[in-house]
Amino acid sequence: MDPQSVCRLSPSQIGFTGIIPPSENIKEIVMYRTLITSLSLLALLLLSLTGCTLSTDQNPTSAATPTSTNTPAADPGPSPTPEPEIVFVATVNGEGIRETSFSASLKQFNAALTDFPDLLEEGQTAQEQVLEELVHRVLLAQAARQEGFTATAEAVSEALARITEEAGGEQPFADWLAAQGYTLETFTAELPLELEAAWQRDQIAAGVPDTVEMVRARQILFYDPFQADRAYNQLGAGIPFETVANNNDPDQLGYLDWVPRGVIFYPELEAELFSLSAGTYSEVIETIAGYHILYVYEIDPAHPLNGEARLLLEEQAIGDWLTQQRQQAEVQVLLP
Repeated sequence: MDPQSVCRLSPSQIGFTGIIPPSENIKEIVMYRTLITSLSLLALLLLSLTGCTLSTDQNPTSAATPTSTNTPAADPGPSPTPEPEIVFVATVNGEGIRETSFSASLKQFNAALTDFPDLLEEGQTAQEQVLEELVHRVLLAQAARQEGFTATAEAVSEALARITEEAGGEQPFADWLAAQGYTLETFTAELPLELEAAWQRDQIAAGVPDTVEMVRARQILFYDPFQADRAYNQLGAGIPFETVANNNDPDQLGYLDWVPRGVIFYPELEAELFSLSAGTYSEVIETIAGYHILYVYEIDPAHPLNGEARLLLEEQAIGDWLTQQRQQAEVQVLLP
């Protein structure tokens, strides 16, 4: 691990420089989190939410048992092809999660684990994690409908045509569907739910303010407590922070730029950072990552929020919303 790296999302992640991960890592985390909650990255990147106004029924229903009568029945003609039975692996507030959706999502998730093993959360199986994320998707879609946003058959048809075109035509799209664990029918059945869930995620993310309190800061991180104490004593002797920092971190990997609350992995670091006045430094702070000395250059009570920090806070807002909704939801797991 880089000696100046402190990752908010997981201390086991590597390659982050500073408290805020670089944009490519943030986007990767967000995209792969979306992968296991929805259809696929390709579909999400191509779907447009404009013009969706009418809901489709996703609720599991039982076929009514016909009652017999003595009246002769009229000749119905040739028997229609029976509709395939829809199997559900769980219900969320009475709304079903299709087995076909679960199987495809599990296939995608297991494939992603090959390159990103940290996607699997400690203490969970792949099946449990995928099912929980699909529960989240239903909660998002249900909230969208309550807010008046629902997907029409026309919007789904337009989205499907657009995806097919972007994939290179019907055959490349069919090949891609098979690789992801879908048929055209099962994929199409997922689109209304996905459109609605994506819309609700956007609404939650839009609630993150445009400006927040932020500090422009730098840290020096040591593995050796003796070196940390020596640097702290140098600061106490009047040596400028920049001199001490550059002697121990010549590449300025510990420069944090503007930092809002909520993006620092270690709460003790965030608490100390936002308690400092401009132009002051902290005592040596010990965390699992090492020994830190923090310095604040500037404080802005209403700094524009953008880039990596905004992505993190948006994901945090969505996660907090889902936690609250999940606690109130009635979820029945139907898997054996």
